[in-house]
Amino acid sequence: MFSPNSLKKYYFFFLLFFTINNIKAQFSINNPIYFTSELTAGNYLGVDIHFNYLLNEEYSFKMGYSGHLREPKSAPYNYSPGFFGILSFGLKNPFDKLGNYHVMAGRIYNLNKKGTIRANISLGLGLAVIKEPTNWQILERGLLYQNYTFDYNKYYTLGLILNPKIEFPFTKYFGLTLSPMLQINKDRTYIGIGIGHMIGPLRREAPEEDL
Repeated sequence: MFSPNSLKKYYFFFLLFFTINNIKAQFSINNPIYFTSELTAGNYLGVDIHFNYLLNEEYSFKMGYSGHLREPKSAPYNYSPGFFGILSFGLKNPFDKLGNYHVMAGRIYNLNKKGTIRANISLGLGLAVIKEPTNWQILERGLLYQNYTFDYNKYYTLGLILNPKIEFPFTKYFGLTLSPMLQINKDRTYIGIGIGHMIGPLRREAPEEDL
């Protein structure tokens, strides 16, 4: 048998548990955290990944990474990856590499009443990691192998990031993105556009077909 004091304790802990879960649910609905990733194309090719946080579905904060590649500007005119380089699908080829770790803040603008189209205009700072092949040395090894060796020069620089993303949260938990991006620093400028998806609690209410 439960005593009155025991019942009071169980009631208190049940009420506390219910309150905490209700607060947690409300926070998740009003302040969602979701994941986005895009394939990008511009003066480099690459990918963008971000963790996004919305405050009251009005302000956005995100942190993420972008990684981009292009053919090296410093490559000799007669560089060849060789037959085995072609078979490796370019994985062993030299590239100009531009990585960027960034944090951004912005503003959300709903473009329709349902909230299934919105603009996420964000601006922030990025730490660019630039790797470029250098010290090219010619080799005489025939057509099967690449005809130059090279080293990578790696350095870092700070810059600005502008990312006026269009988001399409068609359901409460999945959507698509169209993501122009501009990265500016003293050594490199990246300009391109990405197409991708978004996963997580994306918005407060779903359209009628999701209810």
